[in-house]
Amino acid sequence: MRLAEETFKAKSKCRFCNNELKNEFIDLVNAPPSNSYLTKEQLNEPEIYFPLKVFVCEKCWLVQVDEYKKSSEIFDKNYAYFSSYSSSWLKHSENYVDMISDRLKLDKKSLVIEVASNDGYLLQYFLPKRIPCIGIEPAANTAKVAEKKGIHTIEDFFSVKLAKQLANEGKTADLILGNNVLAHTPDINDFVEGLRIALKPEGTITMEFPHLLNLIKFNQFDTIYHEHFSYLSLLAVGKIFEAHYLVIYDVEELPTHGGSLRIYARHKSNTELKISSSVSNVLKKENDFGLNNLDIYLCFQKKTDQIKYAFLEFLIQQKKSGKKVAAYGAAAKGNTLLNYCGIKNDMIKFVVDKSPHKQNKYLPGSHIPIVSEDMLKTERPDYTIILPWNIKDEIIEQLRYIRSWDGHFVVAIPKVEIF
Repeated sequence: MRLAEETFKAKSKCRFCNNELKNEFIDLVNAPPSNSYLTKEQLNEPEIYFPLKVFVCEKCWLVQVDEYKKSSEIFDKNYAYFSSYSSSWLKHSENYVDMISDRLKLDKKSLVIEVASNDGYLLQYFLPKRIPCIGIEPAANTAKVAEKKGIHTIEDFFSVKLAKQLANEGKTADLILGNNVLAHTPDINDFVEGLRIALKPEGTITMEFPHLLNLIKFNQFDTIYHEHFSYLSLLAVGKIFEAHYLVIYDVEELPTHGGSLRIYARHKSNTELKISSSVSNVLKKENDFGLNNLDIYLCFQKKTDQIKYAFLEFLIQQKKSGKKVAAYGAAAKGNTLLNYCGIKNDMIKFVVDKSPHKQNKYLPGSHIPIVSEDMLKTERPDYTIILPWNIKDEIIEQLRYIRSWDGHFVVAIPKVEIF
């Protein structure tokens, strides 16, 4: 036991500043990796669970999980998350490409690099503009789909090593972008230093990530899972970028993923790009909310447990009443919710998902079968739980026909609510 404690203590250092982590943000106990969907044969095999405990560093305010599961094990050839199956996310990506191409005056002489380019969901919109682009994607199956779209994709993790390789080949970028990847990197210092190396002197970096302020304010604990090594505020990200001679010169608040930030960063030496008042405005909002005060972090566990109890109470009540309950969206956030609540396939009969890469598999931990939308029309559940609540409106519109049999929609975040 002593050896285990010493090993844990050795690991409990802040990913950025190396400060010893003493303060627990939340403990979601143990869970399987959220995107490790199971085949029918795997249901008869042992399933590995990893601790899911999150800490906050009171020195730099980076919220983070210990790396119990290596990123190379998560983003392997069987990684099942494909970005192109959400129409709202595709529209968001297309709008971004139009905006940033105009703002930075990108053309055929420019170079765009996307880190974690997935299946080419975003870079595909640069192709008609004839703006050269490179995708970097470690998961083989998603990278292959991007290549089929005509997007040159490097199948690797982004790092200082890869950034130096690109720089040596003369492939530094006018724009480096990353959507929901900054939180996914275990070595955040290596990642951000790589951004600096791969960026042209006059270039811009944009990164989008779920905003920690909204995670706490709206009880979004289900966005915590093993792929997300960090949970980010502008307060923390600003410190990290500054340590690598990068300056955040603009920031936008976005509605995506329950409330995200899009930061714009430049080299410290590039003083032509002036710092917008939006940066100080968002920092003030974070400070006013209390993100520079330990107390706001230490009360999150209690809020999370209240949601757990309310959700379980709802499911048990429907079970006792003989009601049929299904779910929609085999999302990673849904797996965090289900596993923390201890829900199995006796409570939720099936989950519908549009992605054929997930259909005919089973959710990790809960072993709920993933099926096509046809099952929803056949089984006619009384309640359909929307697991990816961040695209709730899109899903309700898509499945509005369930009202024909007096079906209802349910979300659990930020509170249990029936529509």
